[in-house]
Amino acid sequence: MGSGSRVLVSLCCCSSQLRFKSSFSASRVSSQMAAHSSSSSAITNPPSPSQSIDFLSICHRLKTTKRAGWLRKDVKDSESIADHMYRMGLMALIAPDFPGVDRDKCVKMAIVHDIAEAIVGDITPTDGIPKEEKSRREQEALDHMCRVLGGGSRAKEIAELWTEYEANSSPEAKFVKDFDKVEMILQALEYEDEQGKDLDEFFRSTAGKFQTEIGKAWASEIVSRRNKTK
Repeated sequence: MGSGSRVLVSLCCCSSQLRFKSSFSASRVSSQMAAHSSSSSAITNPPSPSQSIDFLSICHRLKTTKRAGWLRKDVKDSESIADHMYRMGLMALIAPDFPGVDRDKCVKMAIVHDIAEAIVGDITPTDGIPKEEKSRREQEALDHMCRVLGGGSRAKEIAELWTEYEANSSPEAKFVKDFDKVEMILQALEYEDEQGKDLDEFFRSTAGKFQTEIGKAWASEIVSRRNKTK
């Protein structure tokens, strides 16, 4: 190969390397900008102090509103909606790890799944309200609470967790649905032991309806303990 040809090949190689480096650098910068944009959008529009306190003041009603099923059975000093959700949160916290299940998300879902009841109260099947009407009232209440919170990323997270739970549309929702039933029958067992109540209807209403292995195992343990005391 002549010297002229070698020079031409060298120039072509250099040009290709420069084009590759330029393309790689542009791609890297673009990726970094996208990542920064995504990170920034995740923390935008936090609720103001005023919005936060307004929202928490509505949630106070969860602490003072008693669970309707226990009132109907004349249980003394019965639990509130917040009591129920708190122990569900603990259930999610201590549950074993399962593939594909985000326990942190389960904890969050547990503490918001009944949040609309701060406004509409604890509506039960014995109230005679159609399921569609119950859903409409709760959705309307949730929307109002999210507006009070400012409608930003925190409000959106609460709304998404609540909707996912209602639709039973994820592994986490199935876990939390089971924790809802487990917490109820555990509370029923405790009221039976403490107050001599017959709360068999709560056990019958959940029998065979658990979706997860942990729900089935914990429910079985509760029923086994109940049978030993009878």
